[in-house]
Amino acid sequence: MLEKAYLDLERYVLENGHKKEDRTGTGTTSIFGYQMKFDLQEGFPLLTTKHVPFGLIKSELLWFLKGDTNIRYLLQHKNHIWDEWAFKNYVNSAEYNGPDMTDFGLRAEQDADFKAEYLKQKELFCNKILEDVDFADRFGNLGQVYGSQWRKWKTSNNETIDQIKNVIDTIKNNPDSRRMIVSAWNPEDIPSMALPPCHTMFQFYVNDGKLSCQLYQRSGDIFLGVPFNIASYALLTSLIAKECGLEPGTFVHTLGDAHIYNNHVSQVEEQLTRTPYEAPKLWLNPDKDSIFDYDVDDIKIEDYQHHSKIKAPVAV
Repeated sequence: MLEKAYLDLERYVLENGHKKEDRTGTGTTSIFGYQMKFDLQEGFPLLTTKHVPFGLIKSELLWFLKGDTNIRYLLQHKNHIWDEWAFKNYVNSAEYNGPDMTDFGLRAEQDADFKAEYLKQKELFCNKILEDVDFADRFGNLGQVYGSQWRKWKTSNNETIDQIKNVIDTIKNNPDSRRMIVSAWNPEDIPSMALPPCHTMFQFYVNDGKLSCQLYQRSGDIFLGVPFNIASYALLTSLIAKECGLEPGTFVHTLGDAHIYNNHVSQVEEQLTRTPYEAPKLWLNPDKDSIFDYDVDDIKIEDYQHHSKIKAPVAV
């Protein structure tokens, strides 16, 4: 059962984790060093013990693959998972003249009136990103985050490296290479990023006509973030495998600091009471050959049976 690896992680951290503080002020239960494996021949590893919105996962991955770093594309596809970081930059700017949003993440949890005002201001911000290109250019960009590093890594010679294109070329032409690696962790660019990369590097491996991928993730929000990461890299592996004439193999997910936020514990406990369904199946448009040609309608999940959503706040 594909989902067992993830549920075992949740149980392990609840039972063996260490209490730690964090930059958001929320606090976590954390472990260091954990690995999960998902055989992609058994199905697509989208969690069934709670609803996971696959539409957000595929539009975010396509955003990365375009080399885009501005949330405008995401908002055009009704994807709000990066809003918080762009909005935070805006309210800290000299141009913002709305209500005080200091410590807005924690205050929004504790004060219903403040939360309503916060959501109102964020909606106004998102609408302005969509309607005003100049405003989007100023406040929608998140710095040199994933898409930039994957597709436009800046060199000391002021050139750019397209890591995704290079790794696909290597898979096709030298599949036994041990250098099929993509890195998002660029120390020079970290200060300019809205959020330093959590999924920092990944490596591909070809064997027996299958493409496998191992991800190293320095920091994993187990309840909210990790389910997205699992599905996103399983999708990426499947897309690249299809272009290279291979079958998807194993996705190996290696975590550094794997943590459950203190305000997610009850949600995790609820999820662990649920019985998983069979894993769904991934459909990719057979008429698309290049990973760079896909749109959101070319990627679908079939036979996705799942339990209801479990809501939890994002720690920013």
